[in-house]
Amino acid sequence: MSNIQTILVKSDDPDVTSAVSAALSEAEGFRVIYCRDDRCALRRLEEVEVDMILCDLDPDVPERENALIRSRLAHASCARIVIFGPEMMEEGLAMFERTASFMYLLKPLDPKQLGVVVKRGLEHAELARRHRILSRELKLSLDDEIFGREPGGSVAGGISQFERLVYASPKMAELVAEAKIAARTNMPILIQGETGTGKELLARAIHFNSERMNSPMHSQNCGGVADDALHSELFGHVRGGFPGAISDRLGLFRAADGGTVFLDEVSEISPQFQIALLRFLQEGEVKPLGSDKVMSSDVRIISASNKSLEALVEQGRFRRDLYYRLRGFMLEIPPLRERPEDIPVLTRFFVEKYAGVVGRRVLGVTSEVLKQLENYSFPGNVRELETEVQRMVAVAEQGGYIALRHLSERIRRTRAPERAEEGWMPEGATLKEKVESLERMLVSRKLAEHRWNQSRVAEELGLSRVGLANKIKRYGLRREAGHV
Repeated sequence: MSNIQTILVKSDDPDVTSAVSAALSEAEGFRVIYCRDDRCALRRLEEVEVDMILCDLDPDVPERENALIRSRLAHASCARIVIFGPEMMEEGLAMFERTASFMYLLKPLDPKQLGVVVKRGLEHAELARRHRILSRELKLSLDDEIFGREPGGSVAGGISQFERLVYASPKMAELVAEAKIAARTNMPILIQGETGTGKELLARAIHFNSERMNSPMHSQNCGGVADDALHSELFGHVRGGFPGAISDRLGLFRAADGGTVFLDEVSEISPQFQIALLRFLQEGEVKPLGSDKVMSSDVRIISASNKSLEALVEQGRFRRDLYYRLRGFMLEIPPLRERPEDIPVLTRFFVEKYAGVVGRRVLGVTSEVLKQLENYSFPGNVRELETEVQRMVAVAEQGGYIALRHLSERIRRTRAPERAEEGWMPEGATLKEKVESLERMLVSRKLAEHRWNQSRVAEELGLSRVGLANKIKRYGLRREAGHV
C-alpha cells in the first residue's frame, strides 16, 4: 500500500464527521475527503484514487445514484464500510450484503473502533488485490503465448498513478513530479496539451493534493462563451444586471473561495475579458455584473489550453502580462503517440474500470491487441483510447479475453511504422531524450538477440540484473508472444 491512504466519507451527520476526524489523521497516513451526498461522492470517485469509502446510509437515494453500489461495480479495489443507526438495521444489513462491504458500523461511532476497523479494512483490501492478481496470473499462465509477459501483471504492480491519471512513461513521471511540486504552492498553473490528453484530470489531481483539497473546485470551459455569459459564470451577477437576469448569481470565483477554479480553453477568451481576468489575478477582487460592490475571493487558478499561449502572445492575440500571470507553473502533457509505453497500462486500467460497470468478467488483453494499439497514433489521445477500450469490453465474450477481432476496424488495419536500420537517428528534441531513445533501442535489440536471457544481456551490456530490470520497466519493454 502507498504511504498515504485516501478515505472518502459520505455523510451529512456532524457526529459522523467528528468521529472520523478524531479517528483518522494525516499524521497517521490518512487523507480524508468529505462529501455530504452521493452525487458528490460519485464525482470524487472519478477524480481521486480512493482506497476506502465510509458511507452513511441514506435509504432515499436511488440505486443509480448510490455511491456504495456504484463503487462496487466501477471501483472494485475500493474497500467499503456501511454506517447506519440501530433503527435502520434491516436496511443496513441488506446494503452491507449487497455491496460486499468489509464491515458495518452502528451510530454513534466510537473513534477508537472506527480507527481499528479502517486499518483492518485497508489491509484486507490490499490482500484481496494481491489475490486477484495472483489468480489472474495463474489463469493466464496457460496462455503465455497469447498474453506475453506484461509489465504490471505482478503483485507489486507496474502502474503509476497521480489520482486517476495513469502512466508508466518517463515523460509522464517527470510531469507528475513537477505537478506535485506545483500542488504544494498557491501559484497559478497553466496546463498545455492536445485535446484528450487529460488536462482536467491533472488539474483535479493537483487540487486534491494541495492544501485546498477540502475546499471546492469548480470548472469552466471558456471556449465559445460570450463575454457577458462568461463574466456572469465566473464573477456572478445581480438581479436585473442584464436582460434575463431574474435572480442573483454567486459566480464560480466566490463559490470556490478557498479552493480552485479550473479554466479550460483559456486561449479562447476575448481581449476585453482578458483584462477582467488579469485584474482578478492581480487583486483577487470580484465585481458581479450589474453591481457596484467589489468583493474579494481567494482561489487558485488552474488554466488549460490545447493551443500554445506563447505563440498567441507573439501573434498579439493574447496579453503578455496575463500569460505570465497564468503560468506560475507551466505543465505540458505530451500526446499519447509520444509515450506509447503508457498505452498498455492505460488499456488495462480502462478494462478494469469498464468491465465492472457492464458486469463483464474479462481475463485480460492479448499482447497482439496491445501491440496494435501501440502502432496506432491516437489523434484523440487518452480519451480516444478510453472510448476504444470501453467498446472492446462491451463486445468481448463473458469470461474471455480481448483479442484482435474486438478492435475497431480503423485500429485493426493500422500498420506498424517501418524503422530504417541504416542511418537510424535517435528520437527526441534534447540530448537527454536522444540518449534515452538510443539506450532503449540497444537494450531492446540485445534482449531479442539473446531471447530475453537477462543474465547474458546484463553481462554483455555491463549492467547488474537489477539495473537491467529497471531499464526494462522504465522503457516499457515486453517479450513478444511466441519468443522463448
